[in-house]
Amino acid sequence: MMDRSSLTFSLGTSSLLLSFVAILVAISLCYLSCRRSGYALPILRLEALRLLIITFVVFLLQQPEWTTEYQPDSKPRIDVYYDQSPSMKTLDMLSDADAGAEAISRSASIQNLTEKPAWEALSADYEILIEGMSDDQSEGNTSDAVKRVSSGLTNLSQPLNQSMDRREGLAGVVLISDGDWNDGPSPVDAASKLRGLRVPVFTVTAGSNKKLPDLELVSADVPTFGAEGKSVRIPLTIDSSLPSESIAKVRLLVDGTEDVVHEVRISPMGRTTDAIQWTPREVGDFVITVDLPVQGQEKISSNNTISLPISIRQEQLKVLLIESLPRWEYRYLRNALSRDPGVEVSCLLFHPGLDKVGGGSQDYLKVFPEELEDLSKYDVVFLGDVGLDESQLTEGQCELIRGLVEFQASGLVFMPGFQGRHFSLLPTQLGELYPVLLDEQQPEGWGSRLPGHFELSERGRTSLLTKLADSSDDNFSVWEGLPGFQWYAPVIRAKAGAEVLAVHQDVTNDSGRLPLLVTRPFGAGKVLFMGTDGAWRWRKGVEDKYHYRFWGQVVRWMAYQRNMAKGETMRLFYTPDQPEVRQILNLSAHVMDDIGEPLQDGEVTALITAPSGDVDTVRLSGENDRWGVFRGRFETSEPGLHQVLLSCGETNAVLETSFFVQGQLNESIGRPARPEVLREISRVSRGRNVTPDELDLLMDAIAELPKPEPTTRRVQLWAHPAVAAVLLLLLTGFWISRKAAGLI
Repeated sequence: MMDRSSLTFSLGTSSLLLSFVAILVAISLCYLSCRRSGYALPILRLEALRLLIITFVVFLLQQPEWTTEYQPDSKPRIDVYYDQSPSMKTLDMLSDADAGAEAISRSASIQNLTEKPAWEALSADYEILIEGMSDDQSEGNTSDAVKRVSSGLTNLSQPLNQSMDRREGLAGVVLISDGDWNDGPSPVDAASKLRGLRVPVFTVTAGSNKKLPDLELVSADVPTFGAEGKSVRIPLTIDSSLPSESIAKVRLLVDGTEDVVHEVRISPMGRTTDAIQWTPREVGDFVITVDLPVQGQEKISSNNTISLPISIRQEQLKVLLIESLPRWEYRYLRNALSRDPGVEVSCLLFHPGLDKVGGGSQDYLKVFPEELEDLSKYDVVFLGDVGLDESQLTEGQCELIRGLVEFQASGLVFMPGFQGRHFSLLPTQLGELYPVLLDEQQPEGWGSRLPGHFELSERGRTSLLTKLADSSDDNFSVWEGLPGFQWYAPVIRAKAGAEVLAVHQDVTNDSGRLPLLVTRPFGAGKVLFMGTDGAWRWRKGVEDKYHYRFWGQVVRWMAYQRNMAKGETMRLFYTPDQPEVRQILNLSAHVMDDIGEPLQDGEVTALITAPSGDVDTVRLSGENDRWGVFRGRFETSEPGLHQVLLSCGETNAVLETSFFVQGQLNESIGRPARPEVLREISRVSRGRNVTPDELDLLMDAIAELPKPEPTTRRVQLWAHPAVAAVLLLLLTGFWISRKAAGLI
């Protein structure tokens, strides 16, 4: 199409009439002047020039404009974006209308729309640009966009904003997705901006807003490490969209070999939780696979298996047991820990009234470990009925115990007694660690001729500490049937941030039931409060069945984090121990120097290698010079096994370990699509929403888009500098002509 040019005027009735009168008057005056001069040639020339100037001025008063229309020299553009996020792997699209047809993935249902031939009908009028949502072409952003999509992040605003950034020639945007977004601002806001540019967004909904019949193994919480010969509990979560209850035999495979088969009763149309018990038989690194068998009605089988790594070690935990008098609770606890093959126990019995501390066997200490390197080897410290006294604990020792918990992730168990010596600990550094408030009016606690009993709280029924039987129902029955206690501590209530696992079955006060078994985190470690001295009675009729199991679980639970990774002079622990994608991982390293003392100042670095091969360097800064603790933070960005290389420049020590990041937790496979999001994007931008089967409707809607208007250039002649120069030239000529005619 050729460019067109034209001359236009701003004409009106009054201006035309005025112009006509002006020209008429000018002609009349010129005629009279020529007649009076006898039609002399110089006067005729002068009056002709005068009439030309007046006519030119009248012409300019009509505001003439020279208008040129330039036709577009290129086709308008349609940007087509398709979703590449993990949710597009969901199998919820049927290959045909038959309800019994095999389900295909959302990605497969839109595959034809990601290729040029599908848009051939529009190629004559439009330029079609097809891109995946991670194909960010801006400099430096490509790898980041791919990483965010692969780790389960969908940003529907990003492609819309990308089209706005290159808006020249943009006629419309096509967004092909399931609508499941979890990153960036609302895509509706970006659609509103495109509407302001008169660019509609056409959306194609991939996926069903209802789940197909399916069983999904949502999670299998395999711990980071376990101990040889000690049972490992692996909690399971299963989502069901089946209309009826099903019974499945879940398999646990170790390095591909079946080891445990556990039967699970799965509730219909809901979530089921259960757990598998597995006892590792040898030391090493293994891959645990939990496999949920496919049921007859299932349409999706790819979400029935989870594989996670676990490290099995030969356990040797170190426990320090401190007591004043050898009460029954102390004696049976010492026996339980001494007979545990995974525990090395050291006892410090002050025994008031004797000239020296009690004991006799080689596991008894003569004095409290005064040096940091001696105390820091203990994973758990038990404080019996001891207090601040010249013959017992000192202020400095209380400070050391606090630092052991706060900075080196050790555990601390408070076990008060009828002497009430723990009241003297409350003003010390240990007072802040105490998880409950005690009644100062009753320092000796409460005794009763009738035995009291524990009652598990809601949290206690699911805690690993209180699990004395394999099933929840059996565990509740065990706690109800445990022999009672005849003394309990003068507890008022639990402190803020503490977690109550068990309360007194009968006794209450203004704050509610009396808490007797309470835990709380402190710094990098954990604290436990046992409010009775009657746990030894649990052996009645069953020997060590429940008593040994409970205290064994306590020691391992409190020492778990501290023993994640350790070497000769370095120890690394982190929280959370099972991180998820896009979660902050807090790293803590305890570093010793060449002579075994805590490193006071140094450069500690962790090189973290992700499954993709990307390497991040985390520099750990000193937290407390006295304890040799260095801390840093790392944000996980992709799922899978991460390798860690911890090094110290001053000691040249190196520690290698790994941690596993749970994958696809930001956007999981199997969730229903969100067509309402895509419909709103199209409504706001005045586009249209269709399904993959309605491609003809989409093509018609795009074909009806208004064609791009030509570019118009207007030159205002009445205000143009060249016109002003011409007028000035005419006036100059008129003045010269008057002088030549002898009129000046």
